Amino acid sequence: MSMNPVSQGRLSPGLVWLMSIATGLTVAANYYAQPLLHIIAADLGLSIPAAGAIVTTAQVSYAVGLFFLVPLGDMFERRNLIFVMTLLAAGGLCASAAAPSLPVLLAGTATAGLFSVVAQVLVPFGATLAAPNERGRVVGTLMSGLLLGILLARTVSGALASTGSWRAVYAIAAVLMAVLAFVMRRALPRHPAHAAGMPYVRLIASLAVLFAQEPMLRTRALLGAFNFAGFAMLWTSLAFLLSAPPFGYSTFTIGLFGLAGAAGALTAARVGRLADRGKGDVATRYGLILMFCSWLPVSLAKVSVAFLVAGVILLDLAAQAIHISNQNAIYRIRPEARSRLTAVYMTSYFVGGSIGSMISAWAYAHGGWHAVTGAGACMALAGLLVWAMRSRGAPGCQAGQP
Repeated sequence: MSMNPVSQGRLSPGLVWLMSIATGLTVAANYYAQPLLHIIAADLGLSIPAAGAIVTTAQVSYAVGLFFLVPLGDMFERRNLIFVMTLLAAGGLCASAAAPSLPVLLAGTATAGLFSVVAQVLVPFGATLAAPNERGRVVGTLMSGLLLGILLARTVSGALASTGSWRAVYAIAAVLMAVLAFVMRRALPRHPAHAAGMPYVRLIASLAVLFAQEPMLRTRALLGAFNFAGFAMLWTSLAFLLSAPPFGYSTFTIGLFGLAGAAGALTAARVGRLADRGKGDVATRYGLILMFCSWLPVSLAKVSVAFLVAGVILLDLAAQAIHISNQNAIYRIRPEARSRLTAVYMTSYFVGGSIGSMISAWAYAHGGWHAVTGAGACMALAGLLVWAMRSRGAPGCQAGQP
């Protein structure tokens, strides 16, 4: 008689799509600023490195939220947790929209970044609610929504800023996030916590225990950090490159480059199927090679914009192949601890992104686009070295191995 998806053992397609949209919209809060950095800098009188601090703050706060807030999904009833976190993220976006100065903008950015980790609460929640034979499809759909949110945030923010101002981007996002919070509170089922009796300190301490005990987790976390560092390097400085001569593109045109990267999100399900067939190592290896090679056409951006577009597509395809194969690998380690494994891996992932954003802004200010692409290629090379050392040093820990 109950219509609760938990009691039915499956999720309705409508609820899966709502959760997918929610993961994309919440994670997008960290990326609206990237194509807007040059106009934010002009409006607030900031230098390029100072404007780059906006992206770095978003990544650092997201990493903090991943480590300290995502594990709360094992302690509290998830529907209420998702509702509260989404509302708080909306508040951060609202503060950013009204920010009169960089410190206030950074505070709003930090708040939105901290609580937008609700996206990483939704993904394991969807896996928990789904029937076993539907779990892969559900997680794949949610991850596609998340990846599209990361990439299309730039396109949407560029389009909105071209018709209004950068403040309008944050204001509209805040309203949408608040509405989403109430929609999810009504649509999501209540679900009891798995570790309601575990003290918070013990829950957080168990993350370090997992990291220490699992070499696969350490390797994949390091790969994720280098992977997202390179990804963030490209997107942090791309607006500076495209808004300056010889391009001189508008904010709207700069935002359209997010569409080129969206191709990577479409590979998520295909890479997941490779992992299901025991070929996760293959996806990782070729993803790392493609990531390194993609920086060559990206470095030739001033020769032809076609090189840049091709490089962006290749780099995003590589980044998503590495990311999805990493996740499939760590989820095979301890199925009963997937939320905490997610917290450890994604914390490392976004710490890498924050470092990459910081390096990118500094490199562009001091050495231009070639300095950025050189640093990005070094990150890709570091990932290849980590993979090569892991392959020789831990041959028993194969990504496709159950």
